[in-house]
Amino acid sequence: MTAPVAQTIGITRRFGAKTAVDSLDLTIPGGVVYGLLGPNGSGKTTVMRLLTGLLNPNAGRAEVLGRPLPGNAEALKSQIGYMTQGFTHYRDLTVLGNLRFVAGIHDLPAKRARRRIAELLETYDLTARATDLAGALSSGQRQRLALAATVIHEPQLLFLDEPTAAVDPETRRNFGERLFDLVEAGTTMIVSTHLMDEAERCHRIAILDLDRKCADGTPQDLMAQVEGRVVEVTGDDLRQIGRALKAQTEIASVAQIGARLRVLVSETVEDAEAAVTTALGGRADASARAVRPNLEDVFVLATRVTAR
Repeated sequence: MTAPVAQTIGITRRFGAKTAVDSLDLTIPGGVVYGLLGPNGSGKTTVMRLLTGLLNPNAGRAEVLGRPLPGNAEALKSQIGYMTQGFTHYRDLTVLGNLRFVAGIHDLPAKRARRRIAELLETYDLTARATDLAGALSSGQRQRLALAATVIHEPQLLFLDEPTAAVDPETRRNFGERLFDLVEAGTTMIVSTHLMDEAERCHRIAILDLDRKCADGTPQDLMAQVEGRVVEVTGDDLRQIGRALKAQTEIASVAQIGARLRVLVSETVEDAEAAVTTALGGRADASARAVRPNLEDVFVLATRVTAR
């Protein structure tokens, strides 16, 4: 088995009295898109900054591309790329100017820089916008420019911090295809997100909440682990039915999705559908049926256990 591209062992980071990451263990294999899934404030960005050497831990340790952290952040710069949440490039420079500037930061030889910039303008559909100011680009175009700048030095490992939070679903899907092109070429990615559809595209994910890891594995395996605990309820008065179900101790969560309720049942219950049917109290206007779990169900159940 090959060594992981990145791992953390009991890593902890505090900011004053607040713990942002608590005793986190992660193992990230090479050649995958690895997702950090969690709400705002769950520690995703802090994990990325610890793994890039921008922050030092209060406890524990990490290893990235065979180099221990803290202590080797400078040596890692040429091997990693980090795309932050916001657009951090110069809006008053052109697309071409931004790429030339970043190539200079990475000390790319002039010939290689020209080749890489031409390749990236073509790959990310920016050739026609090369002389436009970055500030005049759409959010999707700025996103592509940011990714092009992040990979200009051909890093082995990419960190993408909520890269598609401010773009539409179609742009998000297209961006995902670009990422898998990079993975096919041998790049490993660590992507933070709070979007379930984006997390489902990852090869593996870790669910973070309240500064801790709640679960990790492939999305398919995580969904299989909660098989049988999700029940769909239909009825005439969903608000009233939902309130009644929430009052039951064996019901973990109730959410209205359009004209139905999605009910998550506690792990202590053997037959979720029967438990929900009983909780409905024989209402003639309501029915329950077990359905397949999705990643949002996994997230709700995993974070509920951690909070509890």
